[in-house]
Amino acid sequence: MAAAAAGLTPRHGPAKGLPRLLFLTDPARTPDPEAVVARLPPGVGVIFRAFGANDAVDQGRRLRALTRQRGLILLAGADPDLALAIAADGLHLPQRSLADLPARRAARPDWILTAAAHDRAAAVAAAKGGADAVLVSPVFASNSPSAGAPLGVGAFTAIVEATPAPVYALGGVTAVTSRELAASGAAGFAAIEAFLEP
Repeated sequence: MAAAAAGLTPRHGPAKGLPRLLFLTDPARTPDPEAVVARLPPGVGVIFRAFGANDAVDQGRRLRALTRQRGLILLAGADPDLALAIAADGLHLPQRSLADLPARRAARPDWILTAAAHDRAAAVAAAKGGADAVLVSPVFASNSPSAGAPLGVGAFTAIVEATPAPVYALGGVTAVTSRELAASGAAGFAAIEAFLEP
């Protein structure tokens, strides 16, 4: 997947401080995110999604220490207070929070802000709201319980073309499927399970 990401020609970019590959944590599918982060290749960004876990700050601080040691960026998912508590490099917002983007940008212009989008309208809104990059999903069939029907390469490429910000492909992106996105204009790839194999 790293080779496919390195060969991309992004339609927009580079995204502010963001690498071509992003690892998203998931409490159910990545119960030990520190172990995954410890073996990530150089230059992979980390999005820590705690989903309200009681130990989110403690785990986030461990991830912050590990990402600093390895020279990786760290974004907190959805929660600006968590991002501040763990000294994250920024914040990743779910699609349902796109209306918060302008306020987050105004409050923390130094932060990297990314946003999730599941269709063209949301991706464009995220970019216009101030997102440094948009993670569009699901591009391919995904194991995420909340994933909808896959967009496919054609629809994803159309979203990239319509969105005035760098767009990352998320959802079923693997070393194999990522090759299908070579001409999509994507800025990079985001994944969970693709990073789980040692």
